Amino acid sequence: MNNPVRIPISRRSLAGLAAGVGIAVALTACGGGEPLSTPTTSSSSGGGGSLVVGSADFPESQIVAEIYAGALTAAGVTATTKPNIGSREIYFKAVQDGSIDLVPDYSGNLLSHVDAEAPEVSADDIFKALPGKLPEGLGVLAAAKAESKDAMVVTKATTEKYQLKSIEDLAKVCKDLTMAAPATFETRAYGFPGLKKNYGCELKALQPFSDGGGNLTLQALLKDEVQVADIYTTTPSIADNDLVVLDDPKNNFKAQQVLPLYNKAKMTDKARDALNAVSKILTTDDLVNLNRAVSGSQKQNAKDAAAAWLKEKGITK
Repeated sequence: MNNPVRIPISRRSLAGLAAGVGIAVALTACGGGEPLSTPTTSSSSGGGGSLVVGSADFPESQIVAEIYAGALTAAGVTATTKPNIGSREIYFKAVQDGSIDLVPDYSGNLLSHVDAEAPEVSADDIFKALPGKLPEGLGVLAAAKAESKDAMVVTKATTEKYQLKSIEDLAKVCKDLTMAAPATFETRAYGFPGLKKNYGCELKALQPFSDGGGNLTLQALLKDEVQVADIYTTTPSIADNDLVVLDDPKNNFKAQQVLPLYNKAKMTDKARDALNAVSKILTTDDLVNLNRAVSGSQKQNAKDAAAAWLKEKGITK
């Protein structure tokens, strides 16, 4: 993985950076090489036609993609994986054009991607709204109870310094604080636009990281190079480092249930049943533990972590 850009920049200059980062990720994702080139085979078993499972460019998405592929394999569906494709802006198009057949996604952010003005914030309302908002040919399957939300995270020292409990409190000092987040945070509905709209929060600068709230983001926060960070709620480093997730009373960050986004062209009943079986049992605690296995001291790869989970849950032997 290439080192991310770490020079604080103003909001005015972020549009160009976001475009550049998008192009760079499209060409060579975190893992290097060409993410939409030859997929990794997860199964050679027959039945139901072959499906290609993609993932975004952060570990949790890669883990869930491997879980999906492993479950499909167990059901007798040939499955391959294409990890590290990039951000939603990239993998969504890949599902549309058939470069991949499905990808794990997050319900609220997916809804915002297809309708930036969508008012739905609860898990049920978002899931009901999604099918009617997706382009023709795309669909979503059952949502898991597992939820992984973006969150505004700060250190305890920062909460004490500014008396912070919520993003409403943060808004009073936003102009003095630098934030760590992916470059796309500058333009996404829940990012700078949502913080300004919902809370009147306009941050001093963005320090962009491409590790999905991972160790580089964490270290910048702990060293006070940034004072607030966008970190997923299923990231073990929050609890492990006694970090504080600020309350979001105005629901800037929608409910984010894990669910498969898929191209309808090749989906079969057998594949649908296998994927729905995963969603039925995947929990938020599972995501935290899987993330710890991959991103913590164990340093498992995503495929091995997924295989262990599938075996533990009785999906594979």
